[in-house]
Amino acid sequence: MNLASYFLDHNLPERAHKVAVRYTPPGGLEQSYTFHQMHVWSNRVGNRLRSMQLREEDRVLFALDDTPEFAAHWFGALRVGGVVAMMNPGVTSDDWAYYLEYTRAAVLVTARSYADQHAARIAHALRNGQLRGTVIVDDPLHCAITEAMPEACTTADSALDDPGVWLFSSGSTGKPKACMHVNGDFIFNTERYAKAVLGIREDDVTLGVPKLFFGYATGTNLMFPWAVGATTCLYSERSTPEIVLAHIARYKPTILTNVPTMIHRMLEHPACDTTDLSSLRMVLSAGEALPAELYRRWTERTGVEILDGIGSAELFHIYLTNAPGDVKLGTLGRPVPGYTLKLVDDHGTEVAQGEIGTLIVGTDDPWAGTSNAWGYHRDRAKSRDTFRGAWTHTGDQFRVDEDGRYVYCGRADDLLKVGGVYVSPVEVENCLLTHPSVREAAVIGVERDGLVTTVACIVPTERTEGLDRAIQDFVKSRLAPHKYPRFVRFYEVLPRNDRGKVARGELRRALVGTL
Repeated sequence: MNLASYFLDHNLPERAHKVAVRYTPPGGLEQSYTFHQMHVWSNRVGNRLRSMQLREEDRVLFALDDTPEFAAHWFGALRVGGVVAMMNPGVTSDDWAYYLEYTRAAVLVTARSYADQHAARIAHALRNGQLRGTVIVDDPLHCAITEAMPEACTTADSALDDPGVWLFSSGSTGKPKACMHVNGDFIFNTERYAKAVLGIREDDVTLGVPKLFFGYATGTNLMFPWAVGATTCLYSERSTPEIVLAHIARYKPTILTNVPTMIHRMLEHPACDTTDLSSLRMVLSAGEALPAELYRRWTERTGVEILDGIGSAELFHIYLTNAPGDVKLGTLGRPVPGYTLKLVDDHGTEVAQGEIGTLIVGTDDPWAGTSNAWGYHRDRAKSRDTFRGAWTHTGDQFRVDEDGRYVYCGRADDLLKVGGVYVSPVEVENCLLTHPSVREAAVIGVERDGLVTTVACIVPTERTEGLDRAIQDFVKSRLAPHKYPRFVRFYEVLPRNDRGKVARGELRRALVGTL
């Protein structure tokens, strides 16, 4: 069960000459590669890595933009039994040092611009023996050596339970942690979610807003389409509304992987009114809760459903989602078949329907497959706390409505207790976003005089006199009185992490002592 065989090689020979990937470099002409070309390219990369003494289960750290080179080297590393880890190449030099030391990768795969920018960190890792070699994918020497490698490559005899890919957590409570996954995790979710729920098919064309280093995008915009012989479209530029809309116009994707922030920014952009979005048959959203008002605006503009779901690095991908033709606004839908979900209290007891509980994901069947990681690298205590037997404790708070659908209430550490009563920040944020003067909103709890008080952090469409009081009155008129934000603070932009989520901890730390 080598992942290169499962996702790429199965397309041969029937789809050998079908386009697997399309890519347009900034300011350049479009490139396209067939499944046969990607197969041969990944074989040559595999042979090149073996010539560098890469052994099975050695770690290979990727720091690359979204290009065909990413796909060829990713599957090349997996083909020869390497364990792939992926980082955001645009992070700081200190973060580069962290990833190199933390992963203890045998080989770094990156591009010339990043290698030059972080040369000192890479050289330090090489001197210390942590790193044995570096592959610069756009270096002429590497390209020439790889091109000279044999077209055939013996694929490592990997098993379902062999180490495959490390996915990094968002690092919201510190440095990102690597969730260690085996090969079977990716196959399980592809079969259960991509094929059975999404119904992804050979004639689909996929495009993603999040980048491939993020497991959400690695799945939806590389693994899932190739699992059924569909075409993926890549771009290396930073995702902006104009860039995303331009690539939609160019590639005519049928499936767009998106996040709520970009959906909002796309709707706000003037080009959204003139861009032809008719090729889309579904839009996927994850990463943070999708506000109901944003869903309404999108569907009014496009007529295309947004399938809001939730996944995590700990479980590889989406395990709870709205399904095509079965979307209920304000919920995250139902469990993906094959996953068992429970809501429990602090003592591990299941809560009654309608009550808020912490979500755990797993299975009651000891023989059933799952996609749960088997632990965090170099963090035994956190591994024991999160991965408990067949169950992953997510830390996400939910309640189940009368239709059996899951309503997201926030992270356990974000849920606010105001006046002895719990308040869901997500509920207040959804209310705020219906106010005409609110562009973006994040509700957080900040300690004041020994008690937690709620603060609405707002990006306004236009700042006017008395807007803070008007916003508070607006919430009071629509939600229970204790749920209105006691303070309102205005921002030009909300801070976000490299996965696009609001950096609530950063907001909270900045507000301590200022209220």
